[in-house]
Amino acid sequence: MGKGTGLTTASPEPAGGEGRAGGSGDGPRRSVERAWASLLPYADAIADDITLTLLDKDWHGEAGPELRADIRSSVREHVHRGIRTMAGLARTGESTVHLWRETGRRRARQGVRMEHVLNAYSLGSRVLWEALLNRHGRPDHGRPDQEADDRVLLLAGRQIWAALDLQNATLVESYRREEARLHNRDLQRRQRLLDGLVEGRGADPVFAAEAREVLGLGAREPVACVVAPFDGLPDGPVRGAEDRLERLGVTSCWHVRGDITFGLVATGGTGLDGLVRALGPAVVGRAGVAASPDGLAGFATAYRLAVQAAGTVPRGTTGVVPVTDRLPEVLLRASPEATALLVEQTVSPLLAQPPHQAAVLLETLRALLTHHGSPTHAAKQLFCHRNTVIYRMRQIEQLTGRSLRDPRDRLLLTLGEMAAPAPAV
Repeated sequence: MGKGTGLTTASPEPAGGEGRAGGSGDGPRRSVERAWASLLPYADAIADDITLTLLDKDWHGEAGPELRADIRSSVREHVHRGIRTMAGLARTGESTVHLWRETGRRRARQGVRMEHVLNAYSLGSRVLWEALLNRHGRPDHGRPDQEADDRVLLLAGRQIWAALDLQNATLVESYRREEARLHNRDLQRRQRLLDGLVEGRGADPVFAAEAREVLGLGAREPVACVVAPFDGLPDGPVRGAEDRLERLGVTSCWHVRGDITFGLVATGGTGLDGLVRALGPAVVGRAGVAASPDGLAGFATAYRLAVQAAGTVPRGTTGVVPVTDRLPEVLLRASPEATALLVEQTVSPLLAQPPHQAAVLLETLRALLTHHGSPTHAAKQLFCHRNTVIYRMRQIEQLTGRSLRDPRDRLLLTLGEMAAPAPAV
């Protein structure tokens, strides 16, 4: 769709010689202006011809009643102003360049494709040129002043096609400027909405409705939050995720907040597990994923959980983890004070041993916890004798005051081992 047509403002430079249309004393410039002026009585008919062609070809089925009326009005304005300018009859302050520039801006705001607008300008220039030829270009080789008429037409042709180049350049520049402005405005609006969702405004029905409309989400579409800390990565921790998900038919919107990249992702087509798999190749750092069972109303909670999940991935490594796979770690991160007390009450005595012995005891503890306190199975994992494991197990129980046969003590030791810093060996 598009509406401006190709009219001209440039006038040919004065040249030597005379044209029949101007009489014996007139130069070619005046002859060309009179030739264009002769089209003024037919300007509306020429404009309507252009409009009908546009609507029948490029615009067929795409223009509603309002746009059709707008096209007709705009084409008429372009034709009248273009003919008056080339005829030297432009009114004071009347500029076709300003008209082209405004047309480019308006078409961008309407979402009209640029190629439609440029095609309309080319069509307009061609129809105007053909109208001029029909009126002044009929060959009559027996007429002595035919050569002068040909020279006038040559100058007029140069004028209109040179002006078409200027038209296109002006329109493309203004269209792209407006398109960039609109893109920035839409981007700022999206970012404002994403920030609002993180801040808990998704529970507001009016705000949530606006967010769904702008972000392209269905009314009941399930969503998830993906969070990835920058961690000093110069190109960011997530690369090409939106394009990758789009190829899978998944809607996603991404934003940077502080030192974190986060995304709102519609999970209806993939589910949470599918989302984690799809994101894998796009993540080059740490990332956490959390679903929002309450949709946009619960997105702020999902964001906080995803932040905690990402924090459970060791720095310097790459991984995408759903919060449901890291619930114990997330619980520990949520309360640093309680976690410090837990470590003190469980594995702190092991960490207090000489580094090498501490490392051995923690490794043995992990194996025993993995196998529910069984020395036999732990020994197989550790590639050592069962009696060695039994000896170490007694050391662990004596140092910690916890029994590996007691389910509650095993739970506390499990959490304490998870929260414990690695001993420096």
